[in-house]
Amino acid sequence: RSLIVVHFWAPWAPQCAQMNEVMAALAKEHTQVTFVKLEAEAVPEVSEKYGISSVPTFLFFKNCQKVDRLDGAHAPELTKKVQRYLSSSSLSAASNHSPKEDLNERLKKLINAAPCMLFMKGSPKEPRCGFSRQMVEILNKHGISFSSFDIFSDEEVRQGLKTYSNWPTYPQLYVAGELIGGLDIIKEMEASGELDTVCPKAQKLEDRLKTLINKAPVMLFMKGSKQVAKCGFSKQIIEILNNTGIDYETFDILEDEEVRQGLKTFSNWPTYPQLYVKGELVGGLDIVKELRDSGELLPALKGEN
Repeated sequence: RSLIVVHFWAPWAPQCAQMNEVMAALAKEHTQVTFVKLEAEAVPEVSEKYGISSVPTFLFFKNCQKVDRLDGAHAPELTKKVQRYLSSSSLSAASNHSPKEDLNERLKKLINAAPCMLFMKGSPKEPRCGFSRQMVEILNKHGISFSSFDIFSDEEVRQGLKTYSNWPTYPQLYVAGELIGGLDIIKEMEASGELDTVCPKAQKLEDRLKTLINKAPVMLFMKGSKQVAKCGFSKQIIEILNNTGIDYETFDILEDEEVRQGLKTFSNWPTYPQLYVKGELVGGLDIVKELRDSGELLPALKGEN
């Protein structure tokens, strides 16, 4: 029933010596925990069985079952994990189903944490395996906006996601909460050109919106065009602008769904039409009416206020 913490270490690694000191301090504080040191290179079969690819690595065992893992010299995280498993030891057997349900809910939230989520070994700045490094390079090369999760930081997620998605290896790429696949699948999609259509390119859309907004000193995003307005609000704002004698250009948001949805988020303005002067949002029909009635519309269109 006790917690066992196994430190896979190497005498040539100074960070291992530091973590041995941390472990000694924890052993004094938590006498009910068994701390063990194993020289990773001296027990190659054991190291291979548990996938020890770097030192220091800590494995956590409870009731003769491996329950967690920590890769790297992270003293605060080691302390936190030891305390967490000690505090959970009093859980009753009646709650056996709860952890799995909680894990599935947590995995679902992680997968949907961003439009494009990469579960990898390490981080995009410091990948900790060749496959993860290649995946990051491909995504960056295509300008794909993505968030990531280091599966080395949480053994529960690392093992649980394999079962949840029925995909046994890492890295794993998800778009809009759906599993796309691992490195081989992404390479195939890159070769076929499909990758650019599936993965979100938030930054590229933002650049496109900035270009459109600044296409003319006065830009109106509306339903339809100057000649044929396709909603009452757009028709009214066209009539007001025509009466000012100021030149302006229009963009029909009905012809581009990406712009239609993206501009709402970009400008934090949920409806159309939207009027821009020198790249800055003025507002919609109601704002334009207020400016007209107060005599401020013409100066605003000229960029004077």
